[in-house]
Amino acid sequence: MQGEYTTMAVGIIILAVLVFKSVVIVEEKTFYVIQRLGKFNRMAGAGLGLIIPFIDSKAGVINMRVQQLDVDIETKTHDDVFVQVRVSVQYKVMDGKLKDSFYALENAKHQISSYIFDDVRAEVPKMELDDVFAKKDDIANAVRLNLSESMYEYGYIIVKALITDIDPDAHVKESMNKINAAKRDKEAAVEEAEALKIRVVKAAEADAESKRLSGAGIAQQRLEIVRGFKESVEDFQKSLKDITHEEVMQFVLLTQYFDTLNNIGQNGKNTSILIPHSPSSMKDFQQQIVEGTLIGKKLESASEGDDD
Repeated sequence: MQGEYTTMAVGIIILAVLVFKSVVIVEEKTFYVIQRLGKFNRMAGAGLGLIIPFIDSKAGVINMRVQQLDVDIETKTHDDVFVQVRVSVQYKVMDGKLKDSFYALENAKHQISSYIFDDVRAEVPKMELDDVFAKKDDIANAVRLNLSESMYEYGYIIVKALITDIDPDAHVKESMNKINAAKRDKEAAVEEAEALKIRVVKAAEADAESKRLSGAGIAQQRLEIVRGFKESVEDFQKSLKDITHEEVMQFVLLTQYFDTLNNIGQNGKNTSILIPHSPSSMKDFQQQIVEGTLIGKKLESASEGDDD
């Protein structure tokens, strides 16, 4: 009786193992490569699948998602600068070539990397360092086109190729930074000089305008003073019939003299000295004006006589 229980237990265990071995569960976007006695049998898609235990086996897994491969490549530019270039290639397996993608290549990632090495080292040595930075998209496109053509027959689609990093030698980077800094300093100096030029020009224009307005104001002031003198003389002559021109001039000069003294006295910061400081000196001042006027008229008459 005990032997029968043992045999039954062993049979249940064997049955459970057979069931376990015959069931495969495949994840989404994944295929299992099923081989029968070492030979390709079929592709098991996502979901629950059955195989024959010990006869069928899972040979491998094919990932149908877009995958990325990062490759670091050291190469030399046309101007003999060594750079470290990182190329990121995005690829996926073609739906109609699952078998080719699994069996055609021993190590797909390693062989894709070899193609990338070859393409980058064929493109970068044609360019100078500055062009490598400026035309990195051209390098990436060349890698993608060449890689797509080479990998198509093996069942791989190259979705995108990107140059994600360009790292020159440390000494070269330092020199490039110095050149860039010097260029920016030069531009800053030019801009500063232009700003100074504008400030100087604007200051000169403002000074010229100020002097022009000041001159216009002085001219207008003198014109008004002359007009006032004229009106004062005419009023004196109308009011006082017997007054002479000399007396009117003395009165006007005396008035101006006292007005000047009044202005000096009101401003405590003035350092001017009025010489001579005597009302009687107005007569001498008047005499000087009259003599200067007469001399000017004589010179004018003499000049007209010479012209004739």
